[in-house]
Amino acid sequence: MSVVVVGAGLAGLTAATGLAARGVEVTVLEARDRVGGRTRGIEVEPGGWVDAGAAYLGDRHTALIALMGELGLRTTPATVAGDSRFALGDGELTRPGRFPPLSAVALGEMFDALDELVRTVGADAPWASADATRLDTLTAAEWAREHLRHPDARLFFPLFLGEMMAADPADVSVLHMAFYLRSGGGIRYLNAFEGGAQEHRIAGGAHRLCERLAAGPGIRVYLNEPVRAIHQDDDGVTVTTRAGSLRADAVVVAVPPSLADTIDHGPALPAPRSTERTAPGCAVKVHLVYPAPVWREHGLSGWSVSARGPLLSTVDDSPADGTVGVLTGFVTGGEAHRFARLGEGERRERAVAQAARLFPGLPPPIGFHVTDWIGEDYSRGCYAALFGPGDWPRLGPHLTAPHRRVHWAGTETSVEFFGLMEGAVRSGHRAAEEIIATYRRRDVHA
Repeated sequence: MSVVVVGAGLAGLTAATGLAARGVEVTVLEARDRVGGRTRGIEVEPGGWVDAGAAYLGDRHTALIALMGELGLRTTPATVAGDSRFALGDGELTRPGRFPPLSAVALGEMFDALDELVRTVGADAPWASADATRLDTLTAAEWAREHLRHPDARLFFPLFLGEMMAADPADVSVLHMAFYLRSGGGIRYLNAFEGGAQEHRIAGGAHRLCERLAAGPGIRVYLNEPVRAIHQDDDGVTVTTRAGSLRADAVVVAVPPSLADTIDHGPALPAPRSTERTAPGCAVKVHLVYPAPVWREHGLSGWSVSARGPLLSTVDDSPADGTVGVLTGFVTGGEAHRFARLGEGERRERAVAQAARLFPGLPPPIGFHVTDWIGEDYSRGCYAALFGPGDWPRLGPHLTAPHRRVHWAGTETSVEFFGLMEGAVRSGHRAAEEIIATYRRRDVHA
């Protein structure tokens, strides 16, 4: 039996590994010149890597943790001791902990309202939730205008949504927002470092997952091979790239929804994978590299939150040995679109100047890296696609349903930990098991 996997990200390579372990002949086709998908490593010093894409995991991410164990990878803590910096009004403030200097009552009411909303949405089939029709007609921005009265809550809400989902509130439906927060384990788990979804990083960088999977036995990976067409007949599937065609018994398509729609499918898909309301995850990641983590000398953790960009939040991503200092800045939501349109020089100037205001005493950076996921042709955004009003009823029932010999993987096809690495890994396992079960059954009845 032979299978072609489209996409050498975490979902595709997890599926490929599972199939190869069962004796299936697997070929992986990747459009980029690298494996990894929405994981990507940047070398900030010889042998020192930071994550330009997906980075964090927590103890509930059991499939990812098991995979890391199989690949010989370990975690490293994401938390750094020290005070935080906030720029949410006039000037900057230093505060212990991560809670912003805003009204605790107003933010508590905001999170209570979100919690109540999240509980109304079923994770397995959000489009079938009791109030799904109404929630799917509203954007998160409209919900905020209706439910958030205090100016502090209105200020903080888009920052929170940007951090959690890389979303502009105007792009995402309330149904999708509530589903995403529930799928990821709830607001408090998603938002937490200690004991939450951001507790750990992968030592050496998350990109090592895909590099090790791609080097595993029984898998052939071809780079720079964007798939143009997938045509099926009674005997199998023909997958066409610019270099030629491959025949297989089945295909796993493990790319973001809008990319799957660019492939010519024959017969045509019964429903699209995305719509005109499906938005890209709005994330740009900025890494500023310094000779040392100087902010620690002033008792600062490197964590900051700002109401104005470009860097809406920062974290300390310095290597454990402290040989260089790395501030990672997150540019999300509408700010990400504005930042992505700037020229290279203006990006650097604005980001460096903001970092210097947040962390006085910083020397000029010795390195500066920008990863614009919105502009990545073969990502179409990050962390994940954002479902807008009307998307879930139209797309949801088809996200995992095979199209004859075409099967689907990717974090957007997982109702568990949608948008996270854990969701990608679980989707790859599901796709592999689905193919094995389907074709073994056909062989039995042949």
